[in-house]
Formats: sequence, structure tokens, C-alpha cells
Amino acid sequence: MNELYVSGRAAPVWCVVMGVSGCGKSSLGAALADMLALPLIEGDDFHPPANVGKMSAGIPLTDADRAGWLDTLGAQLAGHAQGAVLTCSALKRAYRDRLRAAVPDLRFVFMALTPEEAQRRVASRTEHMFPASLVANQFATLESPVGEAGVLAVDATAARDALLAEVKAWL
Repeated sequence: MNELYVSGRAAPVWCVVMGVSGCGKSSLGAALADMLALPLIEGDDFHPPANVGKMSAGIPLTDADRAGWLDTLGAQLAGHAQGAVLTCSALKRAYRDRLRAAVPDLRFVFMALTPEEAQRRVASRTEHMFPASLVANQFATLESPVGEAGVLAVDATAARDALLAEVKAWL
């Protein structure tokens, strides 16, 4: 199931599972990659040490901090000719466009979540570099992708199986 049919021909699938911290990108991304038999690229694994240090200290990342990271993620996506699933916050249109430049047919699943629910979820995590103090900054930075081509918005509080079915039907 890792291919879509475009104009009668099989085409690879590249998909970013995106949203603010705590929305469930990693869980849905892993399940989606498994369902599609595609490699999973966990975006957090590619942050340089300086970014990890800033986030761990409760300091928000800037556009400049994210630039090299986004280029690395774009290269990772482009390096998988058969397609891949990436988990990445992709908070701004410019970030998504940077990823689209690497893989023009890129699709995004936007996991929509309220600030209150994101705060609750992030505060409950104990083994993550991202502190709850940065959740408000993520919402302040977020430029909703709703209305952009190739974007599916889903309710991040829905059951994972329901989300998978929704994404599969969309793809």
C-alpha cells in the first residue's frame, strides 16, 4: 500500500505528520509508516545538539535554528525514492514550503489540537527534550496549513485507528 496511483501509474508517497508538540505526531507517524510499509523519519532525531540544548532549557527555536534542520529533513525525504513518512512540527508555511522544495508531491497530515490539550499532554511527558513551557510559543508560531494543497487536517484527540482510516482514505 505504499504507492498511490496517479494517472494510472504507481507513484511513491511522501507524507509529513505535523503539528505542535504533544499532538501525537510520533505515534501516528509510526503507525502510518507501518501501514504504508514505508520508512519512518522521526524529525526530532535530526535536531542538532544546539537545538536540543535550547529546547531542553526552555528556549524557543528561531527560524535560523530550524533552517538547517529542515534542510536535513528535506534531504532525508528526498533520499527515499519509494516514499517515506516524516514527523515534523512544520509550524510555518515557509517551513512546509522548504520541505516541499525537496519533495514536490509532499503531503501533510495536520494533527489539530487545542492549546490546553497540548499543554496537558506535554506536561505529562517525563522523558522528552521539549518542556511544557514552550507549548504556548508553538501555538504563537503555528500558521495553520488548512487550505493549503496536499493537507489533511485531523482531530489529534481521535483514536489512532480512526486517524489511520481517515488518512488511508485521503491518500
